[in-house]
Amino acid sequence: MFAVTGITGQVGGVVARLLLAAGHDVRAVVRDAAKGEIWAKQGCEVALADVNDQQALQHAFEGTEGVFVLLPPTFDPTPGFPEARKTIATLRAALAAAKPPKVVVLSTIGAQATQPNLLNQLQILEQELGSLPMPVAFLRAAWFIENAAWDVAPARDSGIVPSFLQPLDKCVPMVATADIGRVAAELLRESWTGRRIVELEGPQRISPDMIGESFARLLGRDVSMTVVQRDTWEDLFRSQGMKNPTPRMQMIDGFNEGWICFGGAESEVRKGRVPLDTVLQSLIEKA
Repeated sequence: MFAVTGITGQVGGVVARLLLAAGHDVRAVVRDAAKGEIWAKQGCEVALADVNDQQALQHAFEGTEGVFVLLPPTFDPTPGFPEARKTIATLRAALAAAKPPKVVVLSTIGAQATQPNLLNQLQILEQELGSLPMPVAFLRAAWFIENAAWDVAPARDSGIVPSFLQPLDKCVPMVATADIGRVAAELLRESWTGRRIVELEGPQRISPDMIGESFARLLGRDVSMTVVQRDTWEDLFRSQGMKNPTPRMQMIDGFNEGWICFGGAESEVRKGRVPLDTVLQSLIEKA
């Protein structure tokens, strides 16, 4: 039995489906009973637990062969990341009490970066869960190709796609969520001791221009990427409702300046298989 958090999301859903397909029992950890019913119909045991409910999480994690954990994303955090810190403390306490034999944690490229940015939340997660007594693997995934979901409408409607990643020909490590889920499921089925870091990116690094070229192929129309000037970001993000856009801006700066990167030395490296066109085609079909 493997417990899977975030099962209603892109990555957790892939993890669960692959484990089920391989004949493993899966406990779906959800906070919404209605969403749990969907997984129960697919053969999962369902555990209701909010990410800030230590007792419920402990119960969900107990008696398992392993647990897949992810931190719900907070894109507009309060300064100091109190929301993430609360959830991380709850997760750590629940795992420490439940004592699963191993834990796989979804982390991120750049989790080791010392500069302030949005991904510091995952650095805190690694620091806290890394001190647990059981084997823990941190899966540091590259930029999600699925972030291009926001680009489908402008690519289709106007052929002009704004890009915060810049310069437009700079290639960035990216990966499909299908690959992240696949590798997480593989890690859950492996055995190791101590703390482990696994870096994951797709079959090739991808630039904004390559995304535009892929959209052009798939949509059968001219598509060009255009730079969103750095000095407009704060006003733009605030106009979209963000109260504290600075960490998000710092994160994008990190990708553009190259200091959000993979750590290398102590890490294992794995490659994804899903190409850019496959992901974008799926996004177009869903739009």
